[in-house]
Amino acid sequence: MSASGTGGELKGRYLQLIFGIICMVMIANLQYGWNLFVNPIDQKHHWGRAAVQVAFSIFVLTETWLVPVEAWFVDRFGPRFVVMAGGVLVAIAWTLNSVAGSLTMLYGAAVIGGIGAGAVYGTCMGNALKWFQGRRGFAAGLTAAGFGAGAAATVVPIRAVIATHGYETAFLWFGLAQGAVILIASQFLRAPPPNTATVAAAGPNLQMQRSFQPLETVRTPLFWLLYLMFVMVAAGGLVVTAQLASIAADFGVAEQPLTILGVTGTVLTLALVANNVLNGLARPFFGWVSDKIGREPTMFIAFMLAACAIGSLALLGHHPLWFVVIGGLIYFTWGEIYSLFPATCTDSYGLKYATTNSGMLYTAKGTAALLVPLANVVSGSGDWHVVLWIGAVANVAAALLAVLILRPMRRAHRLNNSR
Repeated sequence: MSASGTGGELKGRYLQLIFGIICMVMIANLQYGWNLFVNPIDQKHHWGRAAVQVAFSIFVLTETWLVPVEAWFVDRFGPRFVVMAGGVLVAIAWTLNSVAGSLTMLYGAAVIGGIGAGAVYGTCMGNALKWFQGRRGFAAGLTAAGFGAGAAATVVPIRAVIATHGYETAFLWFGLAQGAVILIASQFLRAPPPNTATVAAAGPNLQMQRSFQPLETVRTPLFWLLYLMFVMVAAGGLVVTAQLASIAADFGVAEQPLTILGVTGTVLTLALVANNVLNGLARPFFGWVSDKIGREPTMFIAFMLAACAIGSLALLGHHPLWFVVIGGLIYFTWGEIYSLFPATCTDSYGLKYATTNSGMLYTAKGTAALLVPLANVVSGSGDWHVVLWIGAVANVAAALLAVLILRPMRRAHRLNNSR
């Protein structure tokens, strides 16, 4: 959809964007707040961090791999009902976490939470891609920012509740509150009119006018190149996201006091707040940049910066100030994948099936999540250097693929499928 339109149309699509962002904020803690619970759960039940982190991988797998199925329901019943169901499941999941006395129950709650979060994430992202065409990267980035930065406001309260009332109470209170807000916001979501954005927008991003059905999409080599690149970049970011508290503890900086810009707190608390804010800012920022200069050049810049940041954490992460600064750079140069890849997918495969096609690509995040427990094994007794250097190398490889392979492949794809 171009930026032009009546005042009512503009107001309507920006309201859709706002309600989608609110819903995304409410599921952010399911992923970005998880690392606050890992050590308290292990300290109570002694299941081992690797076993506890399996729940995180299960959550991400179900959150991502089922999005295409949830998108099918969106196409038939609209976004409101799917997001409503997601809100109910999110509340149930964290309520179960609050009473989980076995790994089986913890893993079961992760399945429920993943399905709920995926229903919300996939629907809100697909809605943003459909309502905005000329500014697709920016709209996808703002929507994804709700998920990336949404946990920032609740890091301190969750840590406080865990410290004073136990992690079980934190799961219960925040789970119910998040589910309730999603239920309310979902009532205002709707799909764009059928005649919205029928003409591809001009610009550097090779947008297709033709819409590819999902089965057509997965039969193209371009889709699988995007999938591979998504996995390569997502893996390193997910490892840091899930393991940040453990990495900080193993580096010996987690509870050290630190003052930055007049704000005092422990290294871990400051890092979590800064990381979530920067993670959220990265998504609209790099989405906006990609609307201006193209997806592939933006990928190259972001992925190379991410490689430098991850490598720097291995070298300098034992210093409290550098741990916070570099951690923020990692989140800032990782979060953009959640705007760049959905926008690139919709550019390449059209608007009509954008929710399902971008949802299929989003399953790459679930594939990458399989490496999170493996990182615990590789890190052994707390040495994260090998894991971090592998993540840096993977980002360099993805950056090169973006400019050397992806760009010419997208040009050929557009030329061969023009009509």
